Amino acid sequence: MNLPNKLTILRIILAFVFIALVFLPGLFPKILALITFIIASATDALDGYLAKKNNEVTDFGRLMDPIADKILILSAFISFVQLQLIPAWMVVVIIFREAAVTGLRALALANGKVISADRSGKHKTAVQVFAIFAILLFMVFKEAGEKRLNFWTAGVENAYKETIFILMLITVTLTLISGVSYLAKNREVYSSAKES
Repeated sequence: MNLPNKLTILRIILAFVFIALVFLPGLFPKILALITFIIASATDALDGYLAKKNNEVTDFGRLMDPIADKILILSAFISFVQLQLIPAWMVVVIIFREAAVTGLRALALANGKVISADRSGKHKTAVQVFAIFAILLFMVFKEAGEKRLNFWTAGVENAYKETIFILMLITVTLTLISGVSYLAKNREVYSSAKES
């Protein structure tokens, strides 16, 4: 197994480490969760860069790279719902999009075709990563403000929550646009499946 594929697997492992950390009480685990997420996100850019640079693009990488992204992203969003930081319906929309695209990839794979992530999918992932990063910063600041520095007030919390809600609205919208674009570009996959 080449290095890019190892980094993809590492991203999946780090997603589970992230989940464990984000639910632990205290400031230090929240900081570690943020660092873990940053490292996991960095492996996404790094594995693709190394695969192209060293001509090590494989079918495993094309298939597992977007799946590893989904595991990391959805783990974070579902955790935020559990922590009551974002509404559940937003995550349901995101999951629906990811399920539709994953289903399309599985259908293509059954017909001997591997569909790589396109540009709109990469942009969608970047926006989602930014939203998660912002929410994790909110968690760190809240923990520090309440327990350590005593600057966290109800007004500050409301402002942060409104900002997160707007950011998530933008994220969900771009996620839907990306999904529709992806399905439209690869419509021959499911149209040929209907005919067969």
